Order: sequence, then structure tokens, then C-alpha cells
Amino acid sequence: RSNPYQTDLLQDSVRRYLQLPADQTVLILHAKVAQKSYGNEKRFFCPPPCVYLSGPGWKLKQEQIKARDLGEAGFRVCGYMGLDSMGSSLMETQKLSFEEQPDAKGFGCAKALYISDADKRKHFRLVLKLFFSNGQEIGTFHSKLIKVISKPSQKKQSLKNTDLCISSGSKVSLFNRLRSQTVSTRYLSVEGGAFIASARQWAAFTLHLADERCTRSEFSLREGYIRYGSVVQLVCTATGITLPPLIIRKVTKQYAMLDVDEPISQLHKCAFQFQDSDRMYLCLSTEKVIQFQASPCPKEANRELLNDGSCWTIIGTEMVEYTFSESLARVCKPVSPVPLITALQLTGGGDVAMLEVQGEYFHTHLKVWFGDVEAETMYRSPKSLVCVVPDISAFGSDWRWLRYPITVPLLLIRDDGLIYSSSFTFTYTPEQSFIPGQQVLSDVPQDSDKLLDSIHQEFTRTNFHLFMQS
Repeated sequence: RSNPYQTDLLQDSVRRYLQLPADQTVLILHAKVAQKSYGNEKRFFCPPPCVYLSGPGWKLKQEQIKARDLGEAGFRVCGYMGLDSMGSSLMETQKLSFEEQPDAKGFGCAKALYISDADKRKHFRLVLKLFFSNGQEIGTFHSKLIKVISKPSQKKQSLKNTDLCISSGSKVSLFNRLRSQTVSTRYLSVEGGAFIASARQWAAFTLHLADERCTRSEFSLREGYIRYGSVVQLVCTATGITLPPLIIRKVTKQYAMLDVDEPISQLHKCAFQFQDSDRMYLCLSTEKVIQFQASPCPKEANRELLNDGSCWTIIGTEMVEYTFSESLARVCKPVSPVPLITALQLTGGGDVAMLEVQGEYFHTHLKVWFGDVEAETMYRSPKSLVCVVPDISAFGSDWRWLRYPITVPLLLIRDDGLIYSSSFTFTYTPEQSFIPGQQVLSDVPQDSDKLLDSIHQEFTRTNFHLFMQS
């Protein structure tokens, strides 16, 4: 554990951070699969990997750099993205220029990345290196694993091999490419609360499998792999905006196939028919998203003729988010590796309860904090940290009378004061016991400090609950 003097200083910093978090978030959005290039061709990743920078900490950090008389040019963020097999030379990567969007997020896109046939791997990761324009390195960030495929599978997918299948609840991107021309690519996206077809940015949508027996007002979701002919719902992951229930159809030579029910595969051509409509399909017209009425085929009742704008390519997507805060630390080193927490596991009880923090990119310079209380932390592996759960009395001096739960955020803090926040919290839930003659307050105090100062529960009689807030 840190020495008491350092802990007191850091504890004050953590309290200030908790009152006014100044996080910096790096979000990488990319496809799950990448089609290999052959010979001299370059099959650029589609949709292209995107990077979003968000959080008030970026502006605060830039103001700190500006205050050191480095001028306006010194605090711009720039980045380089490449494949993880590439060397350190920036010539082998693509430079990202970040532009500020109306929502104040920085946006950059790597449009010219590809994997050649000389690369024999079946999986790879993207590597993003971020710098301030004065040359100061921010850190290195990795994507999730990307599967390499030679071309979209034309065979009927078997659920015995689900690598390329798309499951309910997974995230997908949809794009349309007229006459197979790369320059005509449009991505289904959301802007200003409306669905659009964008040539520049793409959105990830959660694809849900619906219970077909329910009415639209009772729309309920179910698990399983998505098959053609299924009723689905597309929900934008960023805004929550939803399209009406749709029937997903296989597309063959610009025809919607009405009698196909096989599993959907990555990079398949598909169409989305509005449920209970008269052959109306989701369609794009330049940048607008409209409805298009397909034509019936007199000779083949199981087919309907579509236009180009109604034929979409579907691909699974991944998102990885790194969050850190340099606001209270004079950090000279890169912030990476940024740890990611994926799960918590509580063991033991009584005088010693242990919490295993599971995830990625852990190292020996990290400590687990429960709110503003440092926990005794042991490094087990890059995927596991183990800590002793602090006694509830560490959060206040007077805990004798009330029996209310308290919830504290879980943080990972580097030994130089760099804070890594997470979406996980830890809740102390005291056993409900009543003391004769004691009046139990009916309302929990709104002020969190008063709440902490008014709770008491001996550690040996406390139940614990772990929560992840989405």
C-alpha cells in the first residue's frame, strides 16, 4: 500500500475528482471482420475504423498545455492508426486528423487501412497512437480482435460454426454501395434525431430478434441467431433511436428472397421489409432514408424486385472504450496501458472479504480504490487484480444508528495519480435490524457526505452486492 502521507494527498485529489470528474475517453469503433486484399488491390476496411474523443478532461488538459506558453498549436490532438503487426514507423500507419463535432466530441476516421495477402494471420488488432501536436505522447490504445476473411461466405451458414453468424443483441453496421463503387458507399447513421445515409460517418446498431407473436406495442426481444425471415429491431447504440419492426430478407441479384430462413452471415447482402407493410423496404436516396415499394415477380412468388438503394450489406461491429483522467496528476508518462474492467468476483466474508477485479491491461503500478478509500491490492496477472474490501467504517466516523446501503464507484489509480474510472460500483448493504426505541428515518439524506456520516454497520454483518452500470 502507499505510504500514509502519499495516500492522504491522493485521497484529497480523488475526492475532488469524484465531485467534478474530468475524464478523457477514447472510443474505437470498428468492424468485427476484415476482408483480405489480394495482389495489388487494396480492400479498405468497410466500415472504416473510427475514433471519438470525449469528456471534459481533454479541454482541461489542453488548457494546462496552453498555460505553459506552448501556443495554440501545441495542444491539438493527432493520431496514427495501423495494424498491430506493423513496426513503430509512423510511415506504415494512417494519420488521423480530429475534427470537433457539434456535440463537442473529436472525430477521426482511418479510411485507407487494409490487410494484404502477405499477412497470414487469421486475427489482428488495430493500434491507435495518440499525441498532442507538441510531440507529447498521450498513449497507445488497441481495438478488439478482428477476424480476417477472404470473401463473404456464399454457403449456407451452419450454427455448428457460429464464427460468422450474427446473434440477437449484437451490434452491426449497414452500408450501401451502388454498382460496387467504393466512392458511392453510404452508411446508415443517425443525425439530429433522424436516420440518414452518410458518406462520412457510420453508426453501430444493436440488432434484436423479436418475438413475432407480439404486437408492435408489446415488442419483446428474444435470444438466438438472426435468420432470414426473422422480425428484428435496429436500435442506434449512441442515441437509442429505433426503427419500426423489420423483416430481414436475403438479397440475390437485387431480388429479396421471401422463402429463405438460413442464418445471416457477415458481409451478406440483405434487405429490411417493414413488418405488416405492402412490400415496403428500408431504402436510401442520396443522404435520405426513405421507404421503397418493391415490385412483385409474377413468375416467382417467392421474390420481390428491389432497387439499388434497398440492398444493404451487414457486418458485425465492436466498440472499445478507454477512460482516464490526468486532471489531478502531473503525468509525464503515457496513460497507456489503460486497464479495462470486465467483471468482479467477491470471495470470503467476515473480517476479510476479497474482491477479484477481472479485465485486461493490468500491471503492478495499479491500486483499486473504493470511492476515496484505497484498498490493499495484489497484482495477479495482466487480467486479474485482487484486493481486500475496505471496512465500511473507512467511509465515515459515525455508523452506529442507520442501516442504509451505500454505493461507491470502483476506480483504478496508477501510482503517479492517474485515475482510471470504470462503469462498476460496489454497494455495502447492511442487514436490516432495528434497535428498540430507535426512530428510523424515512428518507435517505440527499447529501452524500451526510449519508456516509449517518450509516453504521460492522463489517462482519454486511452483505455485499456488485453492480455494473451500463
